[in-house]
Amino acid sequence: MKIAVLYGGVSKEREVSLSSGKGIIEALKQNGHEVVPIDFHPDKLEKIIELDVDIVFIGLHGKFGEDGTIQGLLDLLRIPYVGSGVLASALAMDKSKAKEIFSLNKIPVANSNVYTVNDATNIEEIAKQIKLNYTPPFVIKPNREGSTLGLTIIKNEEQINPAIQNAAASDDKVLVEEFLEGIEITVPVLGSIGKEQALPVIEIIPKNDLYDYDAKYSVGGSEHVIPANISDALTEKIQQYAVQAHQLLGCETYSRADFILTKENIPYILEVNTLPGMTPTSLFPDSAKVNGMSYEEMIEAFVQLSM
Repeated sequence: MKIAVLYGGVSKEREVSLSSGKGIIEALKQNGHEVVPIDFHPDKLEKIIELDVDIVFIGLHGKFGEDGTIQGLLDLLRIPYVGSGVLASALAMDKSKAKEIFSLNKIPVANSNVYTVNDATNIEEIAKQIKLNYTPPFVIKPNREGSTLGLTIIKNEEQINPAIQNAAASDDKVLVEEFLEGIEITVPVLGSIGKEQALPVIEIIPKNDLYDYDAKYSVGGSEHVIPANISDALTEKIQQYAVQAHQLLGCETYSRADFILTKENIPYILEVNTLPGMTPTSLFPDSAKVNGMSYEEMIEAFVQLSM
């Protein structure tokens, strides 16, 4: 087939997307497809509007890629694409909305609040509200951002104001949630609508105290234990939650759900990624490999499921 790959973009996750795009392009070529690579920019939409391809593979991450905007454009142009549609992408990107849906359906979530920051907002007033509702440690992060960008773990109240400003640099909605101590767990999900299956559960052991941007994308930044060193019963429960979250948001083809597993063995869902990383250090390809699927076979499965 003739497949366009959108990668790069203008979000703060551009460098990750460049790496994901490189891997996707090479895999598609090895699978025998004709590839049209596009380093996406919103100011150059004519490249998308004039496309004549069988399908688009979206290798973008973050805003203007993972949030439903490019999906909406492709829908208008009636160009098929790999992965989730507008609504699922937008819901998954909006952590607070996604958490409301998960909570209503009995998937454990951390207690949280959302505050809107704009020119008319007094950051001091927001900080005052946060102090009334939370005691350290807790987390302040952008509501719509990925790769832990703009995230601060608050250990003392002096950090609150700078953390609000840091998060607000990425999004006008700031999410404040209780700090959950435990094991980082993630679960890839793959399959056609109604027939999704969870791949092996991954336990993430970061080299840093926090599984941050560097730990995620630097070689050796974290260790991936696959399958996770947890009981079969707990593995099954977390996999069920991951598939349920995928379906509740209306995701398609593939996604990856992130959890914190507390010492009480409660898996709290953090978020669902509709366009998880496809870099050499990424989690989804690692889990697929343990499941007997090469990187090239995995990419081809995404394409075939989408078609």
